[in-house]
Amino acid sequence: MSEVYKLNKFEFDLTEDLVAKYPPKERGDSRMMVVDRKKGTIEHKMFKDILDYFGDGDLMLFNNTKVMPARMWATKEKTGAKIEVFLLRELNAEQFVWDVLVDPARKIRVGNKLYFGKDYMLVAEVIDNTTSRGRTLRFFYDGDSSTFRDYLFSFGETPLPKYIVKQRGLDPSDKERYQTIYAKEVGAVAAPTAGLHFTPEIMKRLEIKGVNIEELTLHTGLGSFRNIDVEDLSKHRMDAEYVKITEKTAKIVNETKEKGGRVVSIGTTVMRSLESSITSTGKLKPYDGWTNLFIYPPYDFSVADCMLTNFHVPKSTLLIQTCAFGGFDLIMEAYRQALKEKYNFFSYGDCMLIL
Repeated sequence: MSEVYKLNKFEFDLTEDLVAKYPPKERGDSRMMVVDRKKGTIEHKMFKDILDYFGDGDLMLFNNTKVMPARMWATKEKTGAKIEVFLLRELNAEQFVWDVLVDPARKIRVGNKLYFGKDYMLVAEVIDNTTSRGRTLRFFYDGDSSTFRDYLFSFGETPLPKYIVKQRGLDPSDKERYQTIYAKEVGAVAAPTAGLHFTPEIMKRLEIKGVNIEELTLHTGLGSFRNIDVEDLSKHRMDAEYVKITEKTAKIVNETKEKGGRVVSIGTTVMRSLESSITSTGKLKPYDGWTNLFIYPPYDFSVADCMLTNFHVPKSTLLIQTCAFGGFDLIMEAYRQALKEKYNFFSYGDCMLIL
């Protein structure tokens, strides 16, 4: 019978100094721990060494989601209170309706109006409550839907994790560095951080070695980063996130598997996308919809042979998924070594390649 893992198994002591506040000076200069599941070995490398592990016939899958400037600041009508508005997802493009989080939430009720910009150039009305901090906003806009997104985003800023913003604020470079070089499909509120390490040169050298490059889309939401408040992992419910896997991508993945090539998941978001669209025979199928899949051990993976991921915080859904893929004991030993060797953790931190 498979062992059942409770939340407290995924605890470890992460000190604040190991949480990266800035990205490395040059993209791609991170450290990379290499964990080999078959050999049970752990090696310490640099990210550029990823070129040594893959070659002709292998396939790397990237999440091409693009982070939108989701954090906005508004003024509440009458009281003038400053309100943080965090865009989550567009509900109705034609009517300019969005799901958002507001803070402080206790001040924001249905019917309230919020003003954005120095001269109140954009106005929104609260039309619904969704969760304790969640609200639905309808924006007032005279143009059409084709131009509204760009206008809305002009009032926003890069949604860096709050632990970074609190400690050092926003840096002009964050707009570019908190985005992968291949980002194109706008809709994420957090970067797929495993992809932040890749440079055009490394991508080109992978292709020269015969590694195939393919993309899918998962618009990273806040659900992956929310605290788990139940000890029994089977009781945790993830927020749904939008996924798109094209017919072309599914075909190439299946062909790679048939020919004996390895499928490499660049990040936990890619892994969740793949596992959300599997046929009964273990094939990947095209998908355009939503997933709330939470992967925790024990779990039988169907597609990816390898995964690149960053170092995650204790008791997070990301750490738990990584343990499901790499094996609990091996990954937790890798984390013990990461703490000892002072790897950088979280969004701007170092990475782990699991073979």
